[in-house]
Amino acid sequence: MTEWLHHESLFRLSSFFTVLLTMMLWEWRQPRRILSLPRTRRWPANLGIIVVDSLILRLTFPVLAVGAAGWAEAHGWGLLNRLEAPFWLAFIISLLALDLVIYTQHVVFHKVPVLWRLHRMHHTDLDFDVTTALRFHPLEIVVSMLIKLAVVVLLGAPPIAVMLFEVILNATALFNHGNVRLPPRWDRWLRWLVVTPDMHRVHHSVRVVETDSNFGFNLPWWDRLFGTYRDQPREGHTGMTLGLEYFRDHRAINLYELLRQPFLTASFQPTRNPP
Repeated sequence: MTEWLHHESLFRLSSFFTVLLTMMLWEWRQPRRILSLPRTRRWPANLGIIVVDSLILRLTFPVLAVGAAGWAEAHGWGLLNRLEAPFWLAFIISLLALDLVIYTQHVVFHKVPVLWRLHRMHHTDLDFDVTTALRFHPLEIVVSMLIKLAVVVLLGAPPIAVMLFEVILNATALFNHGNVRLPPRWDRWLRWLVVTPDMHRVHHSVRVVETDSNFGFNLPWWDRLFGTYRDQPREGHTGMTLGLEYFRDHRAINLYELLRQPFLTASFQPTRNPP
């Protein structure tokens, strides 16, 4: 498995584009909802923001998560390295722990006002499709990477586990943001193993009690365990309104406006909708 680290960039890019193109094709053939805006208006900014994010990460950090894991392993840093845990156990613990951290971070970004300002750009998309998975502000990406670097080093996660976790998380995020139709029975069973599009779409509802649910990106277990799971949106998947109640300007689809989003003042604060 460690040979994969020598081809990390190729593995990441091939996985990303394979899943992205597969979901785009699936959305075209079997859409779950009719989009309110044409793809030609939304996709340039949603695809462009990931280019900006990637450039900023490369310019800001001398090493990213896999490199930090390799450094910790070489220097014996981190809990799992100190305990000399067998590889198979360290691998499983790392995958689960990193996913729990992502879930917890997501909850915190919704609850802490200054962090919500960074994260809310993701929720200003008035539609929901595979490109929404890419729509994160560069400042949020930087904060997220700082958290990930700290967790990877303190945990002593194996580099291969970190790389596979990032690839899997990226793939599942593209999947669960897909505007795709799954047979109800498939969705009902799949959401015990992975976050499905119908499960995560609830999180993008304009209703605040629904926005504050289904925080998982990969594993669905944390939402069920910590009481943040919501089965279906109140208005149904085809009737629900997506986005934020207090940012519904179609200019938000412009890349420049996306970058400005954390510095804008909402016209009014959201109120808690009844469940």
